[in-house]
Amino acid sequence: MDNDAKKTALRMIPYGIYVLTARDDEGTIAAGTVNWVTQTSFDPPLIAIGVKSDSQLYGTLKKAGTFALNMLGKGQQGAAFTFFKPAEPGEGTISGEPYSDGETGAPILSNAPASVECKVAEIVERGDHHIVIGEVIAAHVVTQPEGRPDEAVLEMKDLGEKTFYGG
Repeated sequence: MDNDAKKTALRMIPYGIYVLTARDDEGTIAAGTVNWVTQTSFDPPLIAIGVKSDSQLYGTLKKAGTFALNMLGKGQQGAAFTFFKPAEPGEGTISGEPYSDGETGAPILSNAPASVECKVAEIVERGDHHIVIGEVIAAHVVTQPEGRPDEAVLEMKDLGEKTFYGG
């Protein structure tokens, strides 16, 4: 396979930018920027997320059995870059970003325009990122988007010419 062609072709898939959060029964909080996200079912509402299998986020999410997917809006590049690094929980903050506990106990970022809370339905353990399938059990909209909701989300291309993930 032509490695350059593979990278270019796979990088042509558009990606939204989200922050995935989880808290396990021991109180460990983890968070990270994710972009391999898609809805996979209407009934029940299911989403699939690629999560790096050797990350603290993956381990915490797997133990918790629940998580929150926080949608980042246009202009929230700073939050996206913040969560590229391991999360630093503080008093009411994660890496300086305020949060509140969701219905599942997963952190909901206060500055995220919307979020969904999910229970883990299944995990497909293949490759260096495992596919976490979550059933949406709660949804929160803080800021109603103007126009199309899918145009309100921060996208990978909004992070700059040299920021890619995939390929």
